[in-house]
Amino acid sequence: MRHQKKKFTLGRERAHREAMMKNLAESLILHGNIKTTKAKAKALRTVVEPLITKAKAGTLAARRGLIKALFTDDAVNKLMDELGPKYKERNGGYTRIIKLSHRDSDSAEMARIELV
Repeated sequence: MRHQKKKFTLGRERAHREAMMKNLAESLILHGNIKTTKAKAKALRTVVEPLITKAKAGTLAARRGLIKALFTDDAVNKLMDELGPKYKERNGGYTRIIKLSHRDSDSAEMARIELV
């Protein structure tokens, strides 16, 4: 039984899940919104929002933490230069999940996750 278990496993092993979340987070940061399944969108929110909070600090230590959490420097630079200052006055809730229609192939619940 999974009572009181908060982790999203998404039916994947740990390394695959972490790599997928890094890829999704980077796409969301660079493009502003992405279309994915509802479960992945909810899991992605728990990854992206702490990164934006870290970017708000604007320090060298925050930049190094973001470099460790993301794959490319483009996403880190966008977080530090654009998104961190943009959300300086906001205390969380940087993402919005909008439910879309079901996917045709397997009827998975789809959602668009976007930065507010």
